[in-house]
Amino acid sequence: MLSTALLLAFWMYRHRKPPYGHVDINEDPGPSPPSPLVGLKPLQLLEVKARGRFGCVWKAQMMNEYVAVKIFPIQDKQSWQNEWDIFTTPGMKHDNLLRYIAAEKRGSNLETEFWLITEFHERGSLTDYLKGNALSWNDLCHIAGTMACGLAYLHEDVPRYKGEGPKPAIAHRDFKSKNVMLKTDLTAVVGDFGLAVRFEPGKPPGDTHGQVGTRRYMAPEVLEGAINFQRDAFLRIDMYAMGLVLWELVSRCKASDGPVDEYMLPFEEEIGQHPSLEDLQDVVVHKKMRPAFKDCWLKHSGLAQMCESIEECWDHDAEARLSAGCVEERLSQIQRISSSSTSDCLLSMSSVTNESSI
Repeated sequence: MLSTALLLAFWMYRHRKPPYGHVDINEDPGPSPPSPLVGLKPLQLLEVKARGRFGCVWKAQMMNEYVAVKIFPIQDKQSWQNEWDIFTTPGMKHDNLLRYIAAEKRGSNLETEFWLITEFHERGSLTDYLKGNALSWNDLCHIAGTMACGLAYLHEDVPRYKGEGPKPAIAHRDFKSKNVMLKTDLTAVVGDFGLAVRFEPGKPPGDTHGQVGTRRYMAPEVLEGAINFQRDAFLRIDMYAMGLVLWELVSRCKASDGPVDEYMLPFEEEIGQHPSLEDLQDVVVHKKMRPAFKDCWLKHSGLAQMCESIEECWDHDAEARLSAGCVEERLSQIQRISSSSTSDCLLSMSSVTNESSI
């Protein structure tokens, strides 16, 4: 009886449930993706730059290059796997998408970590930049245009190109200013694909749980839990969030005659820094409120046109929202009209000066 009890206890120990959710730490989490670049080059972690829902991001040095290392704990392996899957999707190399370098599994058992290595941008996220800097009209147009270009490409079905398979449409599902990085010249780069989902013809899109993302940026249909689980519905959810990010950009632009206020998150003025789901449901869904436009913005022709596009991005009716490609085209047109009107103004001023001198 004693032997039987010992054998039973040993068997139960070997088959116990793991303490970390669905990841069984007694099993190997699977082969890590190949990363020959990291395998051949020394990598030194330097400082933590950000902490998020799924781990932290380090600034690191690899040979003579600075890189970003996003480290996921073992319980967030699925998020690491999903982001790696998105990064390694054919056709994901684009000037306005974060450049992937490598992925690795580090440590073992309880100490297991999953690393994603990407390019590093010293300016940090758009949120960080807007906190410390007001924008000129040209800076606003450049950031907004390149950001729209990145999201439009992510959303697009791209046919086979240069030997790579076709790129499917991808919904980001956590689009916000914190997930847009800025290059030195203020070109925007869209990153953080931990919640992204691919829409490949003939294949199910994978985990499309409705209420995911950052609460503040959730579209009304997400807050209501009334999502149509089709491709276009997910892309329109991203477009609502893009409208909020464009509002953040406009709110920090010094092109209008009025003062530029301190940086605020969308709805921060209405419901504070830490709104509950119920707060947002009340404001966004029931009252149909959106962040306010200032009168001085609407007196600037370029900003006024941008505000019109923002309203069409965050429309309560998801089907009425602009696509990312349409926003990209609109922003390009707004900048062209603004530039030509500025040139005309300068020419007329020059002619007046010449006439007065005569």
